[in-house]
Amino acid sequence: MKIEGSHQLNAPRERVYQCLIDPEVLQRCIPGCERLEKTGENTYAATIRAGVGSIKGVFNGNVRLEDMRPPEHYRIVVDGKGGPGFLKGSGDFELAAQGDTTVIKYSGELQVGGTIASVGQRMIQGTAKMMASQFFTALEAEAKTAAGDAPPQHGFFRTALRWLSGRLRRLFTAPSTPE
Repeated sequence: MKIEGSHQLNAPRERVYQCLIDPEVLQRCIPGCERLEKTGENTYAATIRAGVGSIKGVFNGNVRLEDMRPPEHYRIVVDGKGGPGFLKGSGDFELAAQGDTTVIKYSGELQVGGTIASVGQRMIQGTAKMMASQFFTALEAEAKTAAGDAPPQHGFFRTALRWLSGRLRRLFTAPSTPE
């Protein structure tokens, strides 16, 4: 299954890239991430609690960063197994600076098997989009803090409020079209 999209973050590209390769920041931003430990150069072991619909569980797996070109690109390769099944995938992240903001375009392939695959591709894609939105909302909050400052507080309600305020801000500051 293909997954792709883009998000605009109100933070400089260099800071966003730093956050994207920092395992502590990623652990705070990835929904359901309980553990993300460095096991080698650009390689991590992860434990994530996730699910689709009524099928939920804990996945243990590996994450590898490849083709790193700071601050504009990297590729992520993941594989994991858990009670509800398995997942394998890879994705490319392209970061483009637009003034004081950063646009992240991502695209990738994901294979899902086991019980979790029985819920259907549409439901899995919907869950993936929701998790991506939560991730990028939390990442933006992290990137807005200066390196070395205390990290922002995350949680479902804080992330939901950040997402909602960002949507409202974009709605009311959209460029007007001439009539």
